Amino acid sequence: MTPYELLAIVAVIGAARAVLSLRPVVAGSAGRSTAIAREFLDPFIIAGIAAWILITFVARTYYIPSGSMLPTLQIHDVLLVDKFEYRFHRPKEGDIVVFPPPVPTPDDFIKRVIGRPGDTIRVAGGIVYLNGSRLSEPYVAERPAYSLEVRDYGIFVSYGAGWQRLDPSMANVPPRSNWTASNRVPPHCYLMFGDNRNDSEDSHIWGFAQDAGRFATGPRSNASAGFTGRAFLIFWPPSQAKIL
Repeated sequence: MTPYELLAIVAVIGAARAVLSLRPVVAGSAGRSTAIAREFLDPFIIAGIAAWILITFVARTYYIPSGSMLPTLQIHDVLLVDKFEYRFHRPKEGDIVVFPPPVPTPDDFIKRVIGRPGDTIRVAGGIVYLNGSRLSEPYVAERPAYSLEVRDYGIFVSYGAGWQRLDPSMANVPPRSNWTASNRVPPHCYLMFGDNRNDSEDSHIWGFAQDAGRFATGPRSNASAGFTGRAFLIFWPPSQAKIL
């Protein structure tokens, strides 16, 4: 349930409560309509407002619909997502983050942070190299079957038959003026991979995610960007429950 759907339900209950409270009091009823409204509807309204505040500003649940984060996250897992943490600091390398991607979709995506602003990134021989050092990734399902480099103010991907530069009309790759160096992840941009590298629609396809502002290029150019929050707990099913 989204915050807007919850707020709509609270509004309907509040309207029902107001209607019952304003009904003319029938002789001998001693205001029972108002008492009933307060007794049965007020707790739902208060609980609904409290839940809306929590899922809007603090935490919310997230359902895993696909296998892009296998084996870390299984299909149908339900997570708790911390929406408060990133108000105080940037996402860290390795965080599992829920965010709106730079491609049209009705749902947020969930991926792992691999490259942050200022980082150098390349994928070669199935290994990710972050700032020149091999990245230890015990969580991946299998090594990526592609190579990737952030260079020349762009993202280049190879599937073994030459390099292809991600097209800014199809991917979020900021213009040269937004970069601080030709081979470093630009400000406010993040390279995001799924743990199931060869079955994940992620940054090697649609470019950078962003922590703020508007997407620079791609099919959602000028749409608001940001991070919904960090996934920190699998709480359903109980057999899969763990802190991430």
